[in-house]
Amino acid sequence: MRERRRKVERLLAAGGMLALLTTALGGCGLFGDDEPPKEETSVFSVRPGQCFQAQSEVKAQISHLDRVDCSAQHGMESYAVLEFQAPDGVPIEGYPGDDALTKFADGACADAFGKYVGVIYLDSSLFYTYLVPSARSWEDDDRNVVCFVVGSGEQLRGSAKGSKL
Repeated sequence: MRERRRKVERLLAAGGMLALLTTALGGCGLFGDDEPPKEETSVFSVRPGQCFQAQSEVKAQISHLDRVDCSAQHGMESYAVLEFQAPDGVPIEGYPGDDALTKFADGACADAFGKYVGVIYLDSSLFYTYLVPSARSWEDDDRNVVCFVVGSGEQLRGSAKGSKL
């Protein structure tokens, strides 16, 4: 899994876990006048099975995503919303930090990937990325990690659910 993760990281030439959200041709004007209708969706209301355009710029924190119909070309598809769990099961009083959230997200999103796509992550041609709570949203009781299926630099069309890609 580390090798596949390294491949994703190489795709993130700009660095940062949100950078993948900016790739996959989003915001490049490739849709021209045929750009699919989009609906601005709060990151706090993302649900599995929703598809989104890739972000047009890298941001440390984002609050909204542009949701599109999964039948249209899209940069990513949400497949799991998972509540953060400390490794030892002991509730955490304060913000656990980026390292703890990233470690949890890497494992939890990889586990959920196979259930959604229909093939384990290591055998898939698709990749995943995720959003984790910020220190600020953690203070507002945000404990959810949102997992997204993404392609390897190209747009997705149709749902990845059960696709076995």
